[in-house]
Amino acid sequence: MDEPVLVALQKVNKVYGVAVKYQVLFDITMTVPRGQFLALIGPSGSGKTTLLNIIGALDRPTSGRVLIEGQDLGKLSDEALARFRNRFLGFIFQFHYLLPEFNALENVLIPYWIGSGKPGKEVAEKAMYLLERVGLKDAARKRITLLSGGQQQRVAIARALLNDPQLILADEPTGALDTKTGEQVLELLDEIRQQSNTTMIMVTHNRDVALKADRIIELIDGKLCKEVYPQRVGLKEAMEILESHACNLDDVGEEPSSRTQPGSR
Repeated sequence: MDEPVLVALQKVNKVYGVAVKYQVLFDITMTVPRGQFLALIGPSGSGKTTLLNIIGALDRPTSGRVLIEGQDLGKLSDEALARFRNRFLGFIFQFHYLLPEFNALENVLIPYWIGSGKPGKEVAEKAMYLLERVGLKDAARKRITLLSGGQQQRVAIARALLNDPQLILADEPTGALDTKTGEQVLELLDEIRQQSNTTMIMVTHNRDVALKADRIIELIDGKLCKEVYPQRVGLKEAMEILESHACNLDDVGEEPSSRTQPGSR
């Protein structure tokens, strides 16, 4: 049975500038079902992070609609969007955006503190569990500025998971980590995603990381270029598709079950 759609984008465009305009995204239409791990790839400047920020309500499209679980984000005020982000989304940024005056545990607890007030014992224990899972149990009471860049990224990952988000948005979450730690982090994210049927959309330049996803979509110059389902076609064929310079624009962004079958047109 197909999972229901969690994220739907309808003809999303993004243009920056007033006197001089620069269009970053062009008519992006796609759906993401609940529970899917989607990797967004593409060269620098292709619009990956802009698209991720629009899905995460950190930016608004110039035109088009973004719906998450049927909620049209364009109809929400800035205040309502902030509440929605805190309740529904978990962010893992390429740059950590941690607060330097607090320790690792306090930084993990901040999303709960903002949304629900001072955390109790149960929430604090959950934060400690997440820090342990990303290998930072012994660093929980250390000030963030005393941790390495890789350690700070792991704190940011634990922070993103604290409120049990239904949608995790990750921008190069393993980019600052060594290979072993990066694999451990991906395993943790995937384990939590499967346990909670959480949806994850990840921007990455690393094709080895992307190949761990259920689905890969490539953007070129702000347009959907190609997609592949590595677990369905096999890693070898998936890599061949990704290495091809050709773009297949037909039906990119749709689930295979929603497409017209060959010969039915």
